[in-house]
Amino acid sequence: MSHLPWHAAIERALYGPEGFFVREGSGPAAHFRTSVHASPLFAGAVLALTRWVDAALDRPEQLTVCDVGAGRGELLVALGAQARAADPGLADRLRLVAVERAARPQGLPAWVCWTDRIEPVQAGLLFANEWLDNVPCEIAETDADGVPRYVLVDPATGAERLGEPLDAADAAWLDDWYPQRAVERAELGRLRDAAWAEAVGAVGRGLAVAVDYAHTRADRPPFGTLTGYRDGRQVEPVPDGSCDLTAHVALDACLDAAARANPRVTHSLWTTQRAALQALGVSGARPPLAQASSDPAGYVRALAAAGEAAELTAVGGLGSFLWAAQAVDMAGCEPPGRWQTLVS
Repeated sequence: MSHLPWHAAIERALYGPEGFFVREGSGPAAHFRTSVHASPLFAGAVLALTRWVDAALDRPEQLTVCDVGAGRGELLVALGAQARAADPGLADRLRLVAVERAARPQGLPAWVCWTDRIEPVQAGLLFANEWLDNVPCEIAETDADGVPRYVLVDPATGAERLGEPLDAADAAWLDDWYPQRAVERAELGRLRDAAWAEAVGAVGRGLAVAVDYAHTRADRPPFGTLTGYRDGRQVEPVPDGSCDLTAHVALDACLDAAARANPRVTHSLWTTQRAALQALGVSGARPPLAQASSDPAGYVRALAAAGEAAELTAVGGLGSFLWAAQAVDMAGCEPPGRWQTLVS
């Protein structure tokens, strides 16, 4: 097969007939570890955020939680189980929707809806954990004359060569989001911007949240971030369907695009996962040592939870993921925590 633009190669490798994310099997969890897989505390935090959205919307008759890029449905299964145990009244009003291009997994509880596209969320929370980094994107590299060109790739080997100069739309995006750039290589975010704008546009009233490997204008990577994962190890990004292909997200550009496309967006915010989870009750604090004598079993459980919380909030690890939130038709309502307002 001849060289392809990276967007087309990623689309085929991840979502084609035998693509990495759609073929049968144990799914992404067998190849890489997300916050969802790290600890049920993550689902508990998303439940806390769901309860905040519910209160902010004055407890609608039906509240939807839509998980975009749902893997095998792990987050919604854990969230639903925790809601049933902690807040049956809320659980009775929840509609849990998993969006994933793979087939519905066998054994998934009937109370989790499954769809391959984002559908309208009349009222609720749209949550996308590590979705945008897998939305196919084009890659640009600067040639010897300083001209940004598309990078083409051989899907079988991963070998690259430079293609044509960027078209007007991608060149404008690069100039807008890498101002005064000194970059050799960049993932172009225009297609991801459109995907996120469409997702936010599906929300009638509520909150849209994206959690991902990401960067903003303050810390754009100069050499790109595309990589692969297979069997729990980082590998070369060969788009042959054998591995995950992921690249960090220009999250501020996504927020800006969604706000421009959707006038009902009342505010756009971002923060780190560490700050977001701490505000939602996830703490890595160790239990008091005295508990080891008075309640040994409880102490062991609390110690394990503290270790899981520490992993979820670790600086330089999962805690450094960025959370982006956009409130739709919710003027005056900001999610709990220390958030920064989008600066375009």
